[in-house]
Amino acid sequence: MPKTKLKNLAIIMDGNGRWARQRGLNRTKGHEKGVEIIRDVTLYCAKAPDIETVTFYAFSTENWKRPKLEVEFLMKLLDRYLQKELETYQKNNVRFMAIGDITAFSDKLQKRIKITEEATRNNSDLTHILALNYGGRAEITAAVNRVIAEGKRTLTEADISSSLQTPYSDIDLLIRTSGEERISNFLLWQLSYAELNFTETLWPDFTAEELDEIITDFEQRTRRFGGLA
Repeated sequence: MPKTKLKNLAIIMDGNGRWARQRGLNRTKGHEKGVEIIRDVTLYCAKAPDIETVTFYAFSTENWKRPKLEVEFLMKLLDRYLQKELETYQKNNVRFMAIGDITAFSDKLQKRIKITEEATRNNSDLTHILALNYGGRAEITAAVNRVIAEGKRTLTEADISSSLQTPYSDIDLLIRTSGEERISNFLLWQLSYAELNFTETLWPDFTAEELDEIITDFEQRTRRFGGLA
Protein backbone atom coordinates (compact mmCIF):
# COMPACT_ATOMS: atom_id res chain seq x y z
CA MET A 1 0.00 0.00 0.00
CA PRO A 2 1.48 3.40 -0.97
CA LYS A 3 2.16 5.71 1.93
CA THR A 4 -0.07 8.72 2.59
CA LYS A 5 1.85 11.86 1.68
CA LEU A 6 2.14 14.76 4.10
CA LYS A 7 2.19 18.11 2.33
CA ASN A 8 0.82 20.61 4.85
CA LEU A 9 1.77 20.27 8.51
CA ALA A 10 0.48 22.44 11.37
CA ILE A 11 1.78 22.53 14.93
CA ILE A 12 0.35 23.98 18.13
CA MET A 13 3.41 24.53 20.30
CA ASP A 14 2.27 24.06 23.88
CA GLY A 15 4.07 23.55 27.18
CA ASN A 16 6.82 26.18 27.32
CA GLY A 17 5.64 27.53 30.67
CA ARG A 18 5.22 24.10 32.25
CA TRP A 19 8.65 23.03 30.99
CA ALA A 20 10.23 26.04 32.69
CA ARG A 21 8.21 25.61 35.91
CA GLN A 22 9.28 21.97 36.23
CA ARG A 23 12.89 23.19 36.23
CA GLY A 24 12.35 26.11 38.61
CA LEU A 25 12.93 28.59 35.80
CA ASN A 26 11.14 31.71 34.63
CA ARG A 27 8.57 31.13 31.89
CA THR A 28 10.74 33.15 29.50
CA LYS A 29 13.34 30.38 29.58
CA GLY A 30 10.72 28.00 28.26
CA HIS A 31 9.95 30.34 25.38
CA GLU A 32 13.66 30.68 24.56
CA LYS A 33 14.06 26.91 24.46
CA GLY A 34 10.89 26.63 22.39
CA VAL A 35 12.36 28.87 19.70
CA GLU A 36 15.24 26.42 19.29
CA ILE A 37 12.74 23.63 18.63
CA ILE A 38 11.03 25.70 15.92
CA ARG A 39 14.37 25.87 14.14
CA ASP A 40 14.98 22.12 14.47
CA VAL A 41 11.53 21.21 13.17
CA THR A 42 11.78 23.69 10.29
CA LEU A 43 15.10 22.20 9.17
CA TYR A 44 13.59 18.70 9.34
CA CYS A 45 10.65 19.80 7.19
CA ALA A 46 12.92 21.56 4.70
CA LYS A 47 14.70 18.26 4.06
CA ALA A 48 11.52 16.17 3.85
CA PRO A 49 10.70 15.54 0.17
CA ASP A 50 6.90 15.79 0.45
CA ILE A 51 6.35 18.56 3.02
CA GLU A 52 5.51 21.88 1.36
CA THR A 53 4.40 23.98 4.34
CA VAL A 54 4.76 23.91 8.13
CA THR A 55 2.61 26.33 10.13
CA PHE A 56 3.38 27.11 13.78
CA TYR A 57 0.82 28.67 16.13
CA ALA A 58 3.18 31.25 17.63
CA PHE A 59 0.87 33.94 19.10
CA SER A 60 -2.92 33.85 19.17
CA THR A 61 -5.40 36.69 19.40
CA GLU A 62 -6.09 35.45 22.94
CA ASN A 63 -2.44 35.55 24.03
CA TRP A 64 -2.71 39.29 24.70
CA LYS A 65 -4.40 38.26 27.96
CA ARG A 66 -1.05 37.07 29.31
CA PRO A 67 1.00 39.27 31.68
CA LYS A 68 2.30 42.41 29.97
CA LEU A 69 5.94 41.62 30.67
CA GLU A 70 5.60 38.16 29.13
CA VAL A 71 3.95 39.57 26.00
CA GLU A 72 6.70 42.18 25.66
CA PHE A 73 9.32 39.45 26.00
CA LEU A 74 7.62 37.37 23.30
CA MET A 75 7.64 40.32 20.91
CA LYS A 76 11.37 40.89 21.48
CA LEU A 77 12.04 37.18 21.15
CA LEU A 78 10.24 37.07 17.80
CA ASP A 79 12.24 40.02 16.51
CA ARG A 80 15.53 38.37 17.53
CA TYR A 81 14.44 35.04 16.07
CA LEU A 82 13.63 36.47 12.65
CA GLN A 83 16.85 38.47 12.56
CA LYS A 84 18.93 35.43 13.48
CA GLU A 85 17.13 32.90 11.30
CA LEU A 86 17.16 34.83 8.03
CA GLU A 87 20.50 33.24 7.15
CA THR A 88 19.05 29.80 7.96
CA TYR A 89 16.06 30.44 5.70
CA GLN A 90 18.31 31.46 2.82
CA LYS A 91 20.77 28.60 3.28
CA ASN A 92 17.98 26.02 3.29
CA ASN A 93 15.80 27.61 0.58
CA VAL A 94 12.94 28.24 3.02
CA ARG A 95 10.31 30.89 2.44
CA PHE A 96 8.98 32.70 5.52
CA MET A 97 5.37 33.90 5.81
CA ALA A 98 3.29 35.39 8.61
CA ILE A 99 -0.48 35.02 8.92
CA GLY A 100 -2.69 36.94 11.33
CA ASP A 101 -3.10 40.63 12.07
CA ILE A 102 0.43 41.95 12.55
CA THR A 103 -0.76 45.58 12.61
CA ALA A 104 -1.14 45.21 16.38
CA PHE A 105 2.64 44.82 16.70
CA SER A 106 5.21 47.61 16.97
CA ASP A 107 6.39 49.30 13.79
CA LYS A 108 9.83 47.77 14.33
CA LEU A 109 8.48 44.24 14.55
CA GLN A 110 6.16 44.72 11.58
CA LYS A 111 9.14 45.90 9.56
CA ARG A 112 11.18 42.88 10.62
CA ILE A 113 8.38 40.54 9.55
CA LYS A 114 7.98 42.21 6.16
CA ILE A 115 11.73 42.31 5.53
CA THR A 116 12.00 38.58 6.23
CA GLU A 117 9.03 37.79 4.01
CA GLU A 118 10.42 39.84 1.14
CA ALA A 119 13.96 38.49 1.47
CA THR A 120 12.76 34.87 1.29
CA ARG A 121 9.83 35.17 -1.11
CA ASN A 122 11.59 33.28 -3.93
CA ASN A 123 12.73 30.35 -1.76
CA SER A 124 10.89 27.18 -2.70
CA ASP A 125 11.90 24.05 -0.76
CA LEU A 126 9.56 24.82 2.16
CA THR A 127 7.17 27.56 3.27
CA HIS A 128 7.58 28.22 6.99
CA ILE A 129 4.54 30.03 8.40
CA LEU A 130 4.18 31.69 11.79
CA ALA A 131 0.62 32.43 12.94
CA LEU A 132 0.98 35.77 14.73
CA ASN A 133 -1.91 37.54 16.46
CA TYR A 134 -3.94 34.89 14.69
CA GLY A 135 -7.40 33.47 15.28
CA GLY A 136 -9.24 31.03 13.04
CA ARG A 137 -12.61 32.73 13.43
CA ALA A 138 -11.07 36.12 12.63
CA GLU A 139 -9.43 34.70 9.50
CA ILE A 140 -12.69 33.21 8.21
CA THR A 141 -14.61 36.42 8.99
CA ALA A 142 -12.03 38.50 7.12
CA ALA A 143 -12.14 36.10 4.15
CA VAL A 144 -15.93 36.33 3.93
CA ASN A 145 -15.78 40.13 4.11
CA ARG A 146 -13.20 40.21 1.31
CA VAL A 147 -15.46 38.17 -0.94
CA ILE A 148 -18.47 40.36 -0.10
CA ALA A 149 -16.40 43.48 -0.87
CA GLU A 150 -15.83 42.04 -4.34
CA GLY A 151 -19.56 42.26 -4.90
CA LYS A 152 -20.56 38.62 -4.46
CA ARG A 153 -23.82 37.93 -2.65
CA THR A 154 -23.68 34.13 -2.77
CA LEU A 155 -20.43 32.58 -1.54
CA THR A 156 -18.98 29.19 -2.36
CA GLU A 157 -16.43 27.19 -0.37
CA ALA A 158 -13.92 27.94 -3.14
CA ASP A 159 -14.52 31.69 -2.67
CA ILE A 160 -13.68 31.47 1.02
CA SER A 161 -10.72 29.10 0.57
CA SER A 162 -9.11 31.40 -1.97
CA SER A 163 -9.53 34.40 0.35
CA LEU A 164 -7.80 32.86 3.37
CA GLN A 165 -4.32 34.00 4.37
CA THR A 166 -2.75 30.57 4.07
CA PRO A 167 -1.27 29.37 0.75
CA TYR A 168 -3.24 26.12 1.14
CA SER A 169 -6.88 25.29 1.84
CA ASP A 170 -6.33 22.06 3.77
CA ILE A 171 -3.99 20.85 6.52
CA ASP A 172 -3.01 17.19 6.35
CA LEU A 173 -1.71 16.73 9.89
CA LEU A 174 -2.05 18.77 13.09
CA ILE A 175 0.28 18.10 16.03
CA ARG A 176 -0.29 19.57 19.48
CA THR A 177 2.25 19.10 22.23
CA SER A 178 1.90 19.02 26.05
CA GLY A 179 -1.04 16.62 26.30
CA GLU A 180 -3.79 19.18 25.69
CA GLU A 181 -6.39 17.95 23.19
CA ARG A 182 -8.04 20.93 21.55
CA ILE A 183 -7.40 23.12 18.50
CA SER A 184 -7.74 26.51 20.24
CA ASN A 185 -9.14 28.57 17.36
CA PHE A 186 -6.31 27.53 15.02
CA LEU A 187 -6.85 27.10 11.27
CA LEU A 188 -10.52 26.21 11.77
CA TRP A 189 -11.34 26.10 8.06
CA GLN A 190 -8.15 24.34 7.01
CA LEU A 191 -8.37 21.60 9.66
CA SER A 192 -11.74 20.24 8.51
CA TYR A 193 -10.28 16.88 7.42
CA ALA A 194 -6.88 16.95 9.07
CA GLU A 195 -5.44 13.98 10.91
CA LEU A 196 -4.78 14.90 14.56
CA ASN A 197 -1.91 13.90 16.83
CA PHE A 198 -1.75 14.91 20.49
CA THR A 199 1.53 14.16 22.25
CA GLU A 200 2.28 14.41 25.97
CA THR A 201 5.72 15.88 25.18
CA LEU A 202 6.16 19.51 26.20
CA TRP A 203 7.21 21.66 23.26
CA PRO A 204 10.77 22.40 24.51
CA ASP A 205 11.33 18.61 24.73
CA PHE A 206 9.92 17.89 21.27
CA THR A 207 12.47 16.51 18.82
CA ALA A 208 12.87 15.84 15.13
CA GLU A 209 13.00 12.16 16.03
CA GLU A 210 9.53 12.28 17.60
CA LEU A 211 8.25 14.24 14.63
CA ASP A 212 9.62 11.53 12.34
CA GLU A 213 7.75 8.87 14.33
CA ILE A 214 4.50 10.86 14.15
CA ILE A 215 4.86 11.33 10.40
CA THR A 216 5.60 7.62 9.91
CA ASP A 217 2.34 6.86 11.75
CA PHE A 218 0.50 9.40 9.59
CA GLU A 219 1.82 7.80 6.42
CA GLN A 220 0.16 4.50 7.41
CA ARG A 221 -3.27 6.05 7.84
CA THR A 222 -6.05 5.74 5.27
CA ARG A 223 -7.73 9.08 4.73
CA ARG A 224 -11.31 8.60 3.54
CA PHE A 225 -12.65 12.19 3.55
CA GLY A 226 -16.15 10.93 4.31
CA GLY A 227 -16.02 8.10 1.76
CA LEU A 228 -15.03 4.45 1.96
CA ALA A 229 -11.51 3.05 2.03
